[in-house]
Amino acid sequence: MTIVHYITHPDVVIDPAVPVQDWPLSDRGRARMRAALAAPWVAGIAAVHCSTERKAIDGADILAGHLGCGFGLHPDLRENDRSATGFLPRAAFEATADLFFAHPTESIRGWERAIDAQARVVAAVERVLSLPLRGDVAIVAHGGVGALLLCALLGEPISRRRDQPQTAAGGFRFAFDAATSGVLHGWQRIDA
Repeated sequence: MTIVHYITHPDVVIDPAVPVQDWPLSDRGRARMRAALAAPWVAGIAAVHCSTERKAIDGADILAGHLGCGFGLHPDLRENDRSATGFLPRAAFEATADLFFAHPTESIRGWERAIDAQARVVAAVERVLSLPLRGDVAIVAHGGVGALLLCALLGEPISRRRDQPQTAAGGFRFAFDAATSGVLHGWQRIDA
């Protein structure tokens, strides 16, 4: 069985003056990503893929460097497009994200619709899995589209209840079978 590990980037440097897609991993995020390298599930990974956002690239670079492989960049693995609002303070972001998941066929405050982001990320993952598979696959991307992917894999309507836990600033993963798309486990911390 080929296992796909969908990994959300851990903690980032939040800077309202920098476009969100250009935020790097913070020192804590890098440390959490490096801590994950000792986990048993990492050993079977033969291919690493990520979105083209800086924080995902930073995470993929740490993982691929440890594994001695390169990584593939996939623009359609990016987070849902929130450029209409740009940076939002935490409370405003969470309220808007709640509406994004609750009303998936609507554009909330100009954000990409959840159904469109879901279709995009599902298609991107299918393209990754159409490549030759020589072992397990890691996809380093983002929490919002990860929740949308998890809903699709489970055959459930879009809902924020499938979002990664809010107990840490990202840095979670779920796994599924590449052949059957069956979910093997839900969100777990990468550095547990």
